[in-house]
Amino acid sequence: MLNNAQTFLAAGALFGASGVALGAWGAHGLSAFLGRDDTGAWETAVLYQVFHALALLIVAVLTRLSTQPQSSLRLTGYLMIVGILLFCGSIYALVLGAPSWVGPITPIGGIAFITAWLALFTSAWQNSG
Repeated sequence: MLNNAQTFLAAGALFGASGVALGAWGAHGLSAFLGRDDTGAWETAVLYQVFHALALLIVAVLTRLSTQPQSSLRLTGYLMIVGILLFCGSIYALVLGAPSWVGPITPIGGIAFITAWLALFTSAWQNSG
C-alpha cells in the first residue's frame, strides 16, 4: 500500500509521462485530423496535465518532509489528481468525439484544481508559525 507521498509521486510521474506522450500524439498524430479549436483544446489539456503533474511531485516532497499531519496537503494532492482526470480527461474525450454530456465535467475538474491550490495555500498558512 502506498503512502500519500508515494501516491503523489507515482501519480505525478505517470501524469507527466502520459502528458508528454499525449502532447506528442496531439502535435504529430492528431493534428492532421483536428481543427484549430480542437488542437487548442488538446494543447490546453496537455499543458494543465503536465503543469499539475509537476505540482504533484512538489506536493509529494512536501508531504514526505512534513513532520506533522497535513490534511490540507493531502487534500491538495488528491484534488490535483481529480482535476487532471476530470478537467484534462474530459477535454481529451471531447476532442476525440465523446458525447456532449461530457462537457459539464470539465469545470468540475477546474474547480478541483482551484480548490487544490487553495488547500496548498492553507497548508502553507498552517505551517507559517
